[in-house]
Formats: sequence, structure tokens, C-alpha cells
Amino acid sequence: MIKVVRGNPTPEELAAALAVVQARAAARAAAAPEAGVRPEWAAPARLAEARRTPRPGPRAWRTTYWPA
Repeated sequence: MIKVVRGNPTPEELAAALAVVQARAAARAAAAPEAGVRPEWAAPARLAEARRTPRPGPRAWRTTYWPA
């Protein structure tokens, strides 16, 4: 809800101000990325699988007894 705090706008001025606010809200919503789409590299399942698999190397003993 929008409330006029000062002044006495004409109906045309109020309609123009509301059109600007609506246009900016629509542009911002169109520019925002979708929340449900994640890039492949950020997939939690891929990261969890990489953590579970021990890799050979100098610090491999640290992951030997990690729970699966």
C-alpha cells in the first residue's frame, strides 16, 4: 500500500508515480536469477561424493576412517 505523506498529487501524478514503481519492480524481478536453478559446479551431491571418496596422497590417512 502506498500512502501520500506530503502534498496533494493529482490522480494523473499519482498514476505516473505508481507506473514508475511498478516498472522498476518488474525490471528487478526479470533481472534476478531464478532461485531454483543451480549451476552444475555448485551441486551439493557432487561435493558430497568427492568428500567421501579417499584420494591417494600424502594426507590420505585423514580420510581413511571417515563415515560414509
